[in-house]
Amino acid sequence: MVTVRRLNHAVLYVNDSDEAAAFYQDVMGMEVVQRIAGQAAFLRSPKSGNHHDIGLFSVGREAARPPPGATGLYHLAWEVDSIEDLAAMRQSLVDAGALVGQSDHGVSKSLYGQDPSGNEFEVLWVVPREAWGQLEHAAPVLPLDLDAEVERWGTARAR
Repeated sequence: MVTVRRLNHAVLYVNDSDEAAAFYQDVMGMEVVQRIAGQAAFLRSPKSGNHHDIGLFSVGREAARPPPGATGLYHLAWEVDSIEDLAAMRQSLVDAGALVGQSDHGVSKSLYGQDPSGNEFEVLWVVPREAWGQLEHAAPVLPLDLDAEVERWGTARAR
């Protein structure tokens, strides 16, 4: 059996690829690799080694969203380098009206957002591995006190 190494990129259907590309640029600092006006856009993080991290394909403003509880993608998760970066991302999401939740998962601290088409994504900071302890085999969903986490983990770098 061959084992995959990592997720290289994701492709999403969006109402408007130009609008979605602007969102990912403005809120998450991504850069456009290629744009086919009104049809598609491919973006990557400046810190990524990928050709593109996300592809966005326009399906039109009137396209229906999947109903709650339907099968399909729940969310994508993007990782930041520091707890301070996560705090800055929270402000970017708030400013864009895109923050929809936040959680403490023990081994990671997470924010949840939605792009203009309603696609949900997670932005997380991973706690240094040596601090995972018994949480390595757990998946808690607890309230996140990001200010307290910045105080606790400030300047710590994951990996």
